[in-house]
Amino acid sequence: MSKNSNAKNRPNILWVSFEDSNPFYGCYGDQVARTPIVDQLAKDGCIWPNAFAPSGVCSPSRSAVITGMYPTSIGTHHMRTTHNNDNCRELPTPYDAKLPHYVKCFTEYFRASGYYCTNNHKTDYQFESPVTAWDELGKEAHWRNRPNTEQPFFAVFNPMLTHESGMWPENKWCENNFNPDDMVLPPYFPDTKKVRESMTQMYANIEWADQQLGNLLKELDEDGLAENTIVVHWSDHGPMPRGKRWPYDSGIHIPMIIRYPENVKPDSINEDLISSVDLGPTMMSLAGLEIPQYMQGQAFLGNEKEDAREYIFAHRDRHDESYDMVRAVRDKKFKYMRHYDLHSPYLPFTPYCNRHPIVQEMHRLYFSDELNDVQKLMFEKKPSEELYDIVEDPHEVNNLAKDSKYKIEIKRLRKALDQWMFDIGDLGKITEEEMVRNWYPDGKQPQTSVVKFFPLDKNKLESELTPMGGEFSSPTRVQLVCMTQGASIAYTFENGENIKWQLYHEPLMLEKGSYRIRTKSIRIGFAESEETSAEFIVK
Repeated sequence: MSKNSNAKNRPNILWVSFEDSNPFYGCYGDQVARTPIVDQLAKDGCIWPNAFAPSGVCSPSRSAVITGMYPTSIGTHHMRTTHNNDNCRELPTPYDAKLPHYVKCFTEYFRASGYYCTNNHKTDYQFESPVTAWDELGKEAHWRNRPNTEQPFFAVFNPMLTHESGMWPENKWCENNFNPDDMVLPPYFPDTKKVRESMTQMYANIEWADQQLGNLLKELDEDGLAENTIVVHWSDHGPMPRGKRWPYDSGIHIPMIIRYPENVKPDSINEDLISSVDLGPTMMSLAGLEIPQYMQGQAFLGNEKEDAREYIFAHRDRHDESYDMVRAVRDKKFKYMRHYDLHSPYLPFTPYCNRHPIVQEMHRLYFSDELNDVQKLMFEKKPSEELYDIVEDPHEVNNLAKDSKYKIEIKRLRKALDQWMFDIGDLGKITEEEMVRNWYPDGKQPQTSVVKFFPLDKNKLESELTPMGGEFSSPTRVQLVCMTQGASIAYTFENGENIKWQLYHEPLMLEKGSYRIRTKSIRIGFAESEETSAEFIVK
């Protein structure tokens, strides 16, 4: 199978994403953080201080990253979908989100152009990662495993210790020698020993992840690849209460640092608004790939860079057991949030969230009436709208929605949010049950059709699909065909079980010899097809 002839001249790409991390880094001005590797990366590259995720929780945000589509547009907005919840068997879970037939994991476009794509090892997309998305997926995945060192790579690493659960007392996975007295608390947290100790663990986890980033950059240097590798550091969302699961900035403000001497000025800051839904299109732009027009993200670097955003958008929907529809829009000055479920509490029934020591501490102090007015915000009745001056009120505690001085701003932001929801076809307007029933009317996940073979040679210009293969007298062109619209096809010439599946993206040319082609197909949201194979003899 031919590869793009320009592939070897394209830049490599290394992504290192920390879970559940706001930019608590020295390079962002944090005086407590100990992040020398991240700080040096920023000095060698560029910081985007106005980078945001479309959701304050991992699976929806990661679905946006891998597809370049907003979660509310493709039905990946509820957290979680792919397993049962013992507390709520009535939910329409488990299900894989059934994406529009034309939506792919953007890494398929990289693979089709000749890149070796690896992910070590988290996916969490709200659907099973298709076999066609990655050359390697797992704990051993690494750019060093590519068969040809001249082949460009796209490699993703996900140090996982910074996850919210790493702040639970029973999960102290690394050494923590931060001083609780040094912690700077947001005004909506009570100042107690438990809160301060929990935050020290967050900083310790980030320090550990910083070291993991350092190890990867060292390996890049050892391989002589640093000069031609785009290094991108980002996170999926924020870690703490009133952050994670929420569209407040503490939930959606993420780090974004990129080092690439060819396209990014060292030790620079870019104040443009960007969303993590833009990551895929931006990498395609930098690699010289054409960006599919269906993608809702937009490139902020490279040949296909678009004009800077005026707004970023975010959402909140079901989290585990509890529904709560919230939509948000933000520019550089104001944040507007709209609540749809006004009778649900700020802190709904979400046992996983309640395990957080800061949440437990806030509940304890609430019952003993020891919280001040700002700290009680999470326990009070929700308004229908919230408006914040982000510059003057970065912690979003002074709601201006009822202030007549801001009528023009709130009207402008309402209109922008309404237009966005209309443009993307926001699926939050229907219930999750209706959405899943539309996808799977009989309650069963459909299966992708099996792959068939369409061979042609110069002596046989008319042919039919064959499940078996055949004999041919000259070089033969074999097309792989799947009757499921939008399906991606994987193939291999290897035998055995421990094989690497290739992405089919152009007909296979068979020269003289014997071949056994094994295939399977997958459309996102469908079950994978059965494997098929065919024998070809070219004389």
